[in-house]
Amino acid sequence: MRQPVSAPNAAKPIGPYSPGIRAGNLLFLSGQVGFDPSTGVLVDGDISAQTDQVMRNIGALLKAAGADFRHVVRTTVFLADMNEFAAMNAVYGRYVVDPPPARSTVQVAALPRNARVEIDVIAMIE
Repeated sequence: MRQPVSAPNAAKPIGPYSPGIRAGNLLFLSGQVGFDPSTGVLVDGDISAQTDQVMRNIGALLKAAGADFRHVVRTTVFLADMNEFAAMNAVYGRYVVDPPPARSTVQVAALPRNARVEIDVIAMIE
């Protein structure tokens, strides 16, 4: 059975998709960009500010599903510019726990609303 997951303190979807779907003990979070949940607008600032908001949005969705960053097993990071990898990685590293989840990071041509970073998540929930 699939159950939708959303959180009032996470960014709202900008299209026909769920912020998260729980299927059994797996949680799939849609790609999050640095939208401020209170305004729906991309946060001001550089890649670090956007990554911080992305991770806060992810944390809110994890919490809504009864999980946290300890449950994350896989992430995919999409960057508008691979030259911003180190700055993104520094912020990302403040949120993930040991052992860190498996991850892929790729540069893409563009992200929604000209975001600098988007991250999706797969987590296991007990």
